[in-house]
Amino acid sequence: MQIKLLSIAAALALAFAGSTYAQTTTPAKPAQPKVDHKAKKAEEDRIEADYKAAKAKCGEMKANEKDVCEADAKGKEKVAKAELDAKYSNTERNQRKVDEAKAEHEYHVTKEKCDAEKGKQENACEKEAKAKYDRAKADIKARYATKDRKAAATGGTK
Repeated sequence: MQIKLLSIAAALALAFAGSTYAQTTTPAKPAQPKVDHKAKKAEEDRIEADYKAAKAKCGEMKANEKDVCEADAKGKEKVAKAELDAKYSNTERNQRKVDEAKAEHEYHVTKEKCDAEKGKQENACEKEAKAKYDRAKADIKARYATKDRKAAATGGTK
């Protein structure tokens, strides 16, 4: 009888110890920050209003100056939207989009400025702008590819 009681007590102790161990070794998921949708929507509306105001200022300008202004306004809008996404979902992918949007913005504005030049100077300016943009894209690709390789090598997540 005493052996039966000891066997039952040991079995219960092992059962509780096993469930406790399972609970303590399960990694907890990191808590995702809650997105304040109203605040995000307000920021999106502000970005849109800023874009419309900047574009309205461009309406007073003439010729190439107007094109440069509009390219700048559109680029700033894209960068702001990418930064907003990165703010509310801070991932490498979103950060990469921010970097790419900044490079594209700079390229498009520079390209529009080149249109003010004539002939060979215009071609040289556009080639230089394109080369600078290509270097920026390559740098972004290399920077994030390195992070991807490091994460894969260590078995971590991005």
